Amino acid sequence: MSNETYQVVRRGKSWAVDHDGQLEGDYVTKEAAFEAIVAAASNAIEDGYGIAIKVPQREAGETAVGGRP
Repeated sequence: MSNETYQVVRRGKSWAVDHDGQLEGDYVTKEAAFEAIVAAASNAIEDGYGIAIKVPQREAGETAVGGRP
């Protein structure tokens, strides 16, 4: 089996999930994108895949979950 890679990425004013090079979803917060990753990663683990998840640190002027005040 191979590894599945998931990364939360900024897309305009929202967030998306980069899953092995393909952008998926449109989330208001970084936390919502992460929660979507966890659901997908859980299924991948059950199928025997390794998992890597990356979430960027908070940027200046950003709330803890990635929103803009």
